Amino acid sequence: MTTAFVLGGGGVLGAVEVGMLRALLQRGIVPDLVLGTSVGALNGAMVARQPDVGVVERLTSLWAATAESREVYGDRPLRTVRRVVSTGTHIYSATPLRRRLEEELGDARFEDLPVHLEVCAASIERAAEHWFTSGPLVPAILASAAVPGLLPPAEVDGEHFLDGGLVNSIPVGRAVELGATRVFVLQVGRIDRPLKPPTRPWEVARVSFEVARRHRFMRDMATIPDGVEVHVLPAAGTSARDDSLWAHRDFRGVQERIDATYAASRAYLDERLGRS
Repeated sequence: MTTAFVLGGGGVLGAVEVGMLRALLQRGIVPDLVLGTSVGALNGAMVARQPDVGVVERLTSLWAATAESREVYGDRPLRTVRRVVSTGTHIYSATPLRRRLEEELGDARFEDLPVHLEVCAASIERAAEHWFTSGPLVPAILASAAVPGLLPPAEVDGEHFLDGGLVNSIPVGRAVELGATRVFVLQVGRIDRPLKPPTRPWEVARVSFEVARRHRFMRDMATIPDGVEVHVLPAAGTSARDDSLWAHRDFRGVQERIDATYAASRAYLDERLGRS
């Protein structure tokens, strides 16, 4: 049996994936393969580097520190306006995120990891899905998490990338292609909430993205071959409030989301796989 963890994108909601990882690793479920998109690339890199329950504490501390410092999306409004005017492409600098990743991952490379990791990003020049599978981790994660309009496109080896969620937000199909026979999908809960037609200009892009992302995921789920076991773990502690214009800055309740999702995922695993 080849076990894959698929970690989807979702910005600040990515904290719920820590609760899912805790439930899985405490149960002794360890991945042979990890695939991550956007914030899932960060969480995925951490677990691929340390595929045991000890990584949960490190991830929890990382999310708590990010919530407390608010450095990733914490610029003052005037500074963000100046950046938009000067660049024309993004609101926030990628420097705080890069600094945080370098503190956690240093110069680690894909080749150094005990578990095979792949990270998804969207190539601008090729208008294509791109999978990072070798080289340094930090540039790949920055490319995968380059949210359009919020962060600048990331340049890696002369090519420019945007957030992997544009092309494959929850890459369950990729896991199957790579030979996974048991897949655990760690998603942030948005696929569970009904979509409504946008009523404001800034909602149009969000709803459009959600339509595309959910269509890709549901299409992949519908084509899972016989013999492949897929578990979509439940997210808890998220709501429609998390879809608002400024939700990307809202790190409130990180620990509560982790704890609630841990409880929900543990209950799911007990029900589907039997009590451990």
